[in-house]
Amino acid sequence: MRYSSAASGLAAPDSPPRRGCACAVAWAPTSASPPPGPRGGSEPGGTMFTSTGSSGLYKAPLSKSLLLVPSALSLLLALLLPHCQKLFVYDLHAVKNDFQIWRLICGRIICLDLKDTFCSSLLIYNFRIFERRYGSRKFASFLLGSWVLSALFDLLLVEAMQYSFGITAASNLPSGFLAPVFALFVPFYCSIPRVQVAQILGPLSITNKTLIYILGLQLFTSGSYIWIVAISGLISGLCYDSKMFQVHQVLCIPSWMAKFFSWTLEPIFSSSEPTSEARIGMGATLDIQRQQRMELLDRQLMFSQFAQGRRQRQQQGGMINWNRLFPPLRQRQNVNYQGGQQSEPAVPPPLEVSEEQVARLMEMGFSRGDALEALRASNNDLNVATNFLLQH
Repeated sequence: MRYSSAASGLAAPDSPPRRGCACAVAWAPTSASPPPGPRGGSEPGGTMFTSTGSSGLYKAPLSKSLLLVPSALSLLLALLLPHCQKLFVYDLHAVKNDFQIWRLICGRIICLDLKDTFCSSLLIYNFRIFERRYGSRKFASFLLGSWVLSALFDLLLVEAMQYSFGITAASNLPSGFLAPVFALFVPFYCSIPRVQVAQILGPLSITNKTLIYILGLQLFTSGSYIWIVAISGLISGLCYDSKMFQVHQVLCIPSWMAKFFSWTLEPIFSSSEPTSEARIGMGATLDIQRQQRMELLDRQLMFSQFAQGRRQRQQQGGMINWNRLFPPLRQRQNVNYQGGQQSEPAVPPPLEVSEEQVARLMEMGFSRGDALEALRASNNDLNVATNFLLQH
């Protein structure tokens, strides 16, 4: 588990930026498997969730713990200990009138509704990209900050509803770790590139982020007053992500605590690096399968060359010569002999790079130089360029 912070996006304690861990919502794919093809981030046999990566919970121990522990406790309370569920009810009325402050903790960790448990677990699994991108410490700081801030906004929204409309919702709020899940939609919307997967009608299209939003909408409409928790989570995520009032410096995980959990919990929740190969279309003809294999080998060659160049850069310093590492794989230098003399191969002009795509990569925390060279190496394919930069 690496607890150092990375370049941009989620606000976190001051520490040197890093991009060493893999990440994914396009979310660009960040598994050990080859990057997606040039059309919107889906390779043969892929799905619309390719933006979240296919490497499971590799390099995401905190996300794995949030998937396993609360879900197991939720099932335990629902099936074996239903009489103990009253201890985990999120009741702001009891907090305010009976000073049961402990409910702000117990009532906001475990979901008592199994539908909420299922939806929030799927969202946490898809949001594991942020832990890979920014590191476990920074990811944990964001969750902690949004969790604390959302409790305050819950109280304010409940009081505003009571004062303005006479609606009492203090005793009907859903329990569980829901507000930080909704807060993660803020960096998801702001920092993850949108890649079109399919066109429906006119301006309507399906992107690599569509199903995540649909899943969030399902969770948003799962209860009568869950919208209060959702709004407070979005507001807290916006405050933390924009570094409003410097809350990211106050609500953060100390380095000593990060190291402690790294030593104690990392061996339990860490996942091994995936080694599975990308799938090849089963129903394709032999020619199509051969072509897919060729493209797969090309991408694997790009990754191996990039990894070798990254190691050389770490040993010697300086910028990577991307043009040397990534020559066009489909083009071969033709040697023409005329009159017994060997002619020099023509050097292709530098590829025009879209400034918009450069800006999107820089928003994800990469330097302009790396963004330019990655886009040139990937023939202006934003998805492949992002995968190159995030994978190594």
